Amino acid sequence: MSGLDSTLVIGATGTTGRRVTAGLLAEGHHVKAAGRTATPVEGAQAVRFDWNEPTTWGDALYGVERVYLVPPIGSSDPATVMLPFLHEARTAGVRRAVLLSASAIPAGGPAVGQVHRVLPDLFEQWAVLRPSWFMQNFTGSTPHARSIREGGDIRTASGDGRIGFVDARDIAAVAVRALTDAKAPDTDLILTGPQTLSHDDVAAILTEATGRTVVHRHLTFDQLRDRWAAEIPLEFATMLAAMDRAIADGAEDRTTDTVERLTGRPAGTFRAFVEREVVRGKDV
Repeated sequence: MSGLDSTLVIGATGTTGRRVTAGLLAEGHHVKAAGRTATPVEGAQAVRFDWNEPTTWGDALYGVERVYLVPPIGSSDPATVMLPFLHEARTAGVRRAVLLSASAIPAGGPAVGQVHRVLPDLFEQWAVLRPSWFMQNFTGSTPHARSIREGGDIRTASGDGRIGFVDARDIAAVAVRALTDAKAPDTDLILTGPQTLSHDDVAAILTEATGRTVVHRHLTFDQLRDRWAAEIPLEFATMLAAMDRAIADGAEDRTTDTVERLTGRPAGTFRAFVEREVVRGKDV
C-alpha cells in the first residue's frame, strides 16, 4: 500500500485506535497503522512509531495528510513529546489532526490539555475529541475489570456522581468522521453516551446482566490516589484521583448529542455494551 494520501493512526491496536483503523479501512481509506512494534493490521500499512523515539516519526509521517493522535499512555506531561512531533507533522504535509483528549480536560488544562491549546495554531483542519469515561474501562485488563474479577467490586472516589459513559466504538465512529468528512469540525467535541450513570448504577447493571454480584466500594481521595500510585507515577495518580473527586462534585453529569449528530446514529447504551462485550464477550 502506498503512503500517498494516507491517514496515520497512532496507537492503531489500542482501544480507540483499532476501531478507528477498522472504520477507515471499511470506507476504503489508506491507513498507516502506527505502534511501537509495527503490529500487522490486515488491510493497513504497519509502521513503527514511538513517541519517545523521534527517529521513528519521519517514516510514519511520509505521505500522510491526516493523523489520529493518541497521547502517550501514563504521561502527565505529553506535550513534551507531542508538540515536537506535531511541528514535524505540519512540515511533512499533514493537513488535518484529530486529537484524543478527555471530557475532564479543557484546552489549556493539565496533561493533554496543553496539546489541545496549541492544535488550532498548528493545523487549519483539526478536532479534539473529549469523550467521557469509556465503557471499556470495565473490561479487559483495566483496573476496574481486574477488581471486578478478583473481588467483585468497583473502587472509586466518585461517590454518587454520575457519568455519561461512552462506548469506544462511538468515539471511533466520530473520529472517522472528523478525519475524513469534507469539512473538519475545527472545534472540540464532548462525547458521551445517551444517559448518565453512577458507579452504583454500573455495578447494578453488571450484576443483573452477568448474574455475579458486583458492588461499588466508595473510597476517599487519598485511598484512591494511593491505590493508583502503586501502579503509576504519583503525579499521574493524583491527577486521576482528582478526576474522581470532580465526578463526585458533578463535573461529568451531562450528555451530548455529538455522536448522533456526527455519525447519524444514536450513541450506544451501557447495558447494550455489557451484553455485547461482557456477557457475550464480543466486540461486533
